[in-house]
Amino acid sequence: MKFLHTSDWHVGKTLKGRSRLEEHREVLREIVQIARENTVDAVLIAGDLFETSAPSAEAQKLVVQALMALKNTGAEVITMSGNHDHAGLFEVFRPLMSAVGIHILGSFRPAAKGGVVSFTARSTGELVNVGVIPFLSQRYAVKAAELLNNTPAEHSGAYEQQVRDVLADLKTGFTPNAVNIIMAHLTVTNAAFGGGERAAQSIFEYHVPATAFGSEPHYVALGHLHRRQSLPAACPVHYSGSPIAVDFGEQENDNVVLLVEASPSAPASTTDVPITTGRKLRTVHGTVAELADQDFGDDYLRVYVREHARAGLRDEVQDLLPNALEIRIDEEFAQRISAPTVDIRADRSPAELFAEYCNERGIADARLTALFDQLHDDLTAAGGN
Repeated sequence: MKFLHTSDWHVGKTLKGRSRLEEHREVLREIVQIARENTVDAVLIAGDLFETSAPSAEAQKLVVQALMALKNTGAEVITMSGNHDHAGLFEVFRPLMSAVGIHILGSFRPAAKGGVVSFTARSTGELVNVGVIPFLSQRYAVKAAELLNNTPAEHSGAYEQQVRDVLADLKTGFTPNAVNIIMAHLTVTNAAFGGGERAAQSIFEYHVPATAFGSEPHYVALGHLHRRQSLPAACPVHYSGSPIAVDFGEQENDNVVLLVEASPSAPASTTDVPITTGRKLRTVHGTVAELADQDFGDDYLRVYVREHARAGLRDEVQDLLPNALEIRIDEEFAQRISAPTVDIRADRSPAELFAEYCNERGIADARLTALFDQLHDDLTAAGGN
C-alpha cells in the first residue's frame, strides 16, 4: 500500500508581519495533487497543522478545506495535534471530521479507545493500523511534584518512560499480516533541528531515542522537527519536515512530502517528493549598489548591508528590495559598542552629546545632525527642555 507522510504545515504563519496564507494555499493544493496523482491509500499528517493554538478563521477554513480535498482523492486521512495546535480545538473538530471519514485526534487515546486507526488499503486490500501519539507536553509526562524533587536526568527518564508506555499500549492494536504504523509528534534524540522550532518544547530533557519505537512498526511517521531526515533504528523512522520554510533558519531545508510504500512482509521504503510552491527565503549580503545589481525574484529576503549606518539607509534598501523582511548592518560594518562609562556633564549641550553618540557608533551623516538640530529647536521653541 502507499501513503503520503507530511507534517508541520503551520498554517496561519506570519513572517515579520507578512501573511503567508496564500503561500500555504498553494502548498496544500500541491500536496492534494501529489496524493491524487499517486493514488495513495492514506495521508498521514503528523501534527502542527496550525502556527498558533488560536488560529484565525481564515487559517481554520484553509486547513479544513485541505483535509476535505485530501479525503476527496479517495485516501484515508489521519491527523493529530502538535505542540503549536490546540488539542481541545481538535477534539471539537473530531466528531465533525469523523462524519466525513477524516480521523483527527487532539489528545492521546489508548488503543482500545480510538488511539489506533485501522482501515483497509483500497489498492491492495491489506489491513493498516496507525497508532497515533499527539504532542505530549512535559506536564503530561512529568508530574509537578516530580519537578520539585527530581534531577534533570530523572525528568528525562520519566518522559522517555511515559512515551515508551504509550507506545506499548498502542502496539496492542497492531495485528499480524497488517501494515502497522506509528505516527507521533515529538523529538527524537540526536535528530537535527530545522531552524524554526520552539526550542523549549523540543530539547533539553524531553526527547526519546529512536530505539524506543522497537522493531514492530513497519514505519514511524514523525512531526515536530522541520528538517527532512531519517533516524537509525530497528524500523524505518522518518521526519517529513515542513513543506514550507517557516523562518529564515530553514532557508536551506529541502521542502518535501514523503511517498511511502509498505507491506506486511517488509519495512517501508520512501521517496521524497519536492514541494515546488511557496516562496523561498534567502539571506543576502552586499552594499546597496551590489544589491541593486542582483535579481532575487519573489524570494523573501533577510538583508545584511555591507555599509556603515546612515540616515535613510533602511528606507533606501526597502525601496530597492520590497521583499526584504529584515534589514541589518553586516557585522563587519557595525560599530562595536562597549559598556558606557558614567560621565555626566551639565555644561555640554544636547547637540554635543548627540554628536558624541553618533561618533561612538560610527555614524557620520550631516543630514541626521540637521534633523536632530531641527527637532531640538522645535522642542525648545515650544517650551521644552
